[in-house]
Amino acid sequence: MFGGKDMAKMMKQMGVDMDELDADRVEIHIGDEKIVFTSPSVSKIDAQGKEMFQLEGKYSREEKDSQPEVNEEDIELVREKTDASKQEARETLMEAEDPADAIMELR
Repeated sequence: MFGGKDMAKMMKQMGVDMDELDADRVEIHIGDEKIVFTSPSVSKIDAQGKEMFQLEGKYSREEKDSQPEVNEEDIELVREKTDASKQEARETLMEAEDPADAIMELR
């Protein structure tokens, strides 16, 4: 089996270059549907003049133009733990994977 360094060396010898990208959120629009990845792992791969992207992470499906629903109990929990306004808590929860992530982001 190849280790990480061995694999990177072999890929480099074959003319394949891979870089990790620092992405907070990725959206893919397909028709009326939007697939949203929060806190994704994104890699850019250059192979023989072609660029490819590899995307991994948890995702949710949404209709375009619609906002994800936010649970009122989650909003109140985030407000209690962070002293954030209701709007600030709602907006952070819309971007976060769960209330714990929203709380950590607002602290």
